[in-house]
Amino acid sequence: MQGEGRATPVSAAVAVSESAVPRAQEEEPPGTPIPEPFGVNDRGHLTIGGCDTVELAATFGTPLYVFDESYVREQMRRYRRSLAAHYPKSTVYYASKAFLCGGMAALADEEGLGLDVVSGGEIFTALHAGVPAAKLMMHGNNKSLDELALALDAGVGRIVVDNFYELSVLEEMAAERGVRPRVLLRITPGIEAHTHEYVETGMVDSKFGFPLVDGLARRAAIMALRSKSLELAGVHCHIGSQIFSAKPLEAAAEVMLAFMAEIREVTGEVLEELDLGGGLGVRYVEGDDPPAVESFVRTIGRAVRYAAKRHSYPRPHLMIEPGRSIVNSACMTLYTVGGLKEIPGVRTYVPVNGGMSDNPRPALYGSKYEAVVADRAGDAPTRIVSVAGKCCESGDMLIRDVKLSDPRPGDILAVLGTGAYNYSMASNYNRIPRPAVVFAANGEARVMVRRETYADLVSLDVVPERAAVISPAVPGVADAVASAVAAVDNAEDLAVGQRRIDD
Repeated sequence: MQGEGRATPVSAAVAVSESAVPRAQEEEPPGTPIPEPFGVNDRGHLTIGGCDTVELAATFGTPLYVFDESYVREQMRRYRRSLAAHYPKSTVYYASKAFLCGGMAALADEEGLGLDVVSGGEIFTALHAGVPAAKLMMHGNNKSLDELALALDAGVGRIVVDNFYELSVLEEMAAERGVRPRVLLRITPGIEAHTHEYVETGMVDSKFGFPLVDGLARRAAIMALRSKSLELAGVHCHIGSQIFSAKPLEAAAEVMLAFMAEIREVTGEVLEELDLGGGLGVRYVEGDDPPAVESFVRTIGRAVRYAAKRHSYPRPHLMIEPGRSIVNSACMTLYTVGGLKEIPGVRTYVPVNGGMSDNPRPALYGSKYEAVVADRAGDAPTRIVSVAGKCCESGDMLIRDVKLSDPRPGDILAVLGTGAYNYSMASNYNRIPRPAVVFAANGEARVMVRRETYADLVSLDVVPERAAVISPAVPGVADAVASAVAAVDNAEDLAVGQRRIDD
């Protein structure tokens, strides 16, 4: 699908307020230039990957996640190039939890990245897409026995051990199978990442990993090194997400190398691998100013080199796990605008046909986004509105107080920067089918995940026999239930009518 004309910078709006107060008391949010990969064509329509977003909505329906495939690939290449320049002894693992489907797993593999997976489902998805098991690194603070069995039987390249119970169970399972998996110990280095408390994982009080306090991490390392069924390759930490400064990771590198040196002193063993996790922040709204991938990687590489030198330790193989910074800015979510609701002097609500079922982050974290009316992306934003989701929750607000270009019923609204933790956290709340996912590149679009149908929603339901639950003493109930069952049986036909994707 080719968007018409030349792509130029697009203007969108910024969420600035959480309260419903008269507009006269507020400073109006300005329209904000949106960086690549978005643009505007000669029809005034928003574009992504050379495709007209209004046409994408007409072809594939809304809500719709759209990724610029070329942008995703380039972000991966930037990480690999930067590490090759500043710390060649290294590997990049894509943090699958940010966004994963079969197509995304295959893309990461094609670009030379490993995959950081955190569940049996993510392992299965990667293997199903043809990713070699050896390129997977398994995480998780409470891996089930079935998940550990899957990892061992598939030959997952590395397992990051999170606690003493898992360490003993994994050792026993490996011995039973006659295998010796390569493992890392997850360490909580006690470093504050200066971000939202829900996404800070490297502090001492954390559900993740072995803490350094009271010698717990050292004890775990000694146990793993003594095991005949486990190969302790190194250590791992992840201090948090949406980090705008590399300084916390510099501190983490020092703490982790000091610990590795301590283990060498105590046991005589040199751990070869150091995984510093991910965490590079991204721009969501005006004012967000994350460092470039290149400077972020350069700082991390320098920090590891210097820490190794200070502790007279051989430079370890460095691994990092970017996720959000690879996919988030590459994606937008397209919605269809419904009937506006204006409360004079208070607020104008712009309802869309999605919401917290496809993007729970505003409700969970108070996350802010930018948006643009895709049909008139070249027009200056003129009206302050609030974008409301369709879920039956008063808190289902995608954006409060955003300046848009005169939104109208039937318009296509694009919420920008939705590539990370939107599809992956989507749900069927209110029995709403999850959206489709499309990759756009060079003016062409292809479906990566089909839109769910109503039939999909009930495909796993087990409905008891109606005769066992219907009371014959209630007139008309049996007929009503029979009609309802017939409607459910015809759900696929209804869904096909609703769905605009050509399977």
